[in-house]
Amino acid sequence: MQFSENLSLKPYNTFGIDVKARKFLSIYSLDELKKVLRKVYKSEIFILGGGSNMLLTRDIDKIVLHIALSGKTIISKTKNEVVVEAGAGENWHQFVLWTLEQGFGGLENLSLIPGNVGTAPIQNIGAYGVELKDSFVSCKTVHIQTLEEQTFYLKDCDFGYRNSVFKNELKGDYIITSVQFRLSSQNHHLNTDYGVIPQWLEKNKISEPGIKDISNAVIAIRQSKLPDPRLLGNSGSFFKNPIVDKKTFKSIQEEYPEIPFYALAENAIKIPAGWLIETAGFKGYREGDAGVHKNQALVLVNYDKATGEEVLNLATKIQQKIKETFTISLEPEVNII
Repeated sequence: MQFSENLSLKPYNTFGIDVKARKFLSIYSLDELKKVLRKVYKSEIFILGGGSNMLLTRDIDKIVLHIALSGKTIISKTKNEVVVEAGAGENWHQFVLWTLEQGFGGLENLSLIPGNVGTAPIQNIGAYGVELKDSFVSCKTVHIQTLEEQTFYLKDCDFGYRNSVFKNELKGDYIITSVQFRLSSQNHHLNTDYGVIPQWLEKNKISEPGIKDISNAVIAIRQSKLPDPRLLGNSGSFFKNPIVDKKTFKSIQEEYPEIPFYALAENAIKIPAGWLIETAGFKGYREGDAGVHKNQALVLVNYDKATGEEVLNLATKIQQKIKETFTISLEPEVNII
């Protein structure tokens, strides 16, 4: 357990926002976690994972618990499937690469997503046609007030689009300590049709891709569009892709025939938020050190010394413009704190 006071959280959030934590504790074991929770009230703590899905707008006048539980384990294995478990503090992308090195399939489309394993279920992270829930088995947790250990299975998590029970009715009640996934050990089902993955495979003359090929494609595509948080502060996609009914979509399509879309159900159409923002004129837009990335309008960035409040003001400005232009309400994907 490592303890600090008045510590800058700039290295601990991918936006690179320089706010301070009154007290900061890195937690490396379940015993350490329970020891701390026995001594503090729920209202006194702030849980921090990989810091990849948040925008910090103020100093944290609480005890910040940085969850750093590590470990990767093969729980069970059959001819075609394997169940693996990872500690909440494991870096997500490094965990995905580990599964691929073992020959396990299922997470390759989720390569290069920033953050840690423990926060992935909260957001039900997803990319290129795959979501975490597709391979999720369970997650182990500790109740912050009672210290009771509880396992949440797929049916318990109420996963939705970038959503889960941990973002709603159970928000702030549990700390995830590890997550289990069911992956394929052979006869992998590959998701190759989403976005520009087919073009990348064709360009690289890969006619029979494997799981590592799909991962390489996703990594290359993400790197071409998304800035590296280590070089340019960001939290990946800032807004959710809005889902509208057919009537709303048709009215927009009449004015913008080129609008891209994904049909989800009979009366549900997903529209890329990045296209809406770019069409509204914000791609590459900048106000001081807060801006919209030049290659991907869905990504808000901190060029150097932007405050969280400045980034939030820009996000609000974008939301207002999208509402005026398209009558669509953009919802943040990141947590505003």
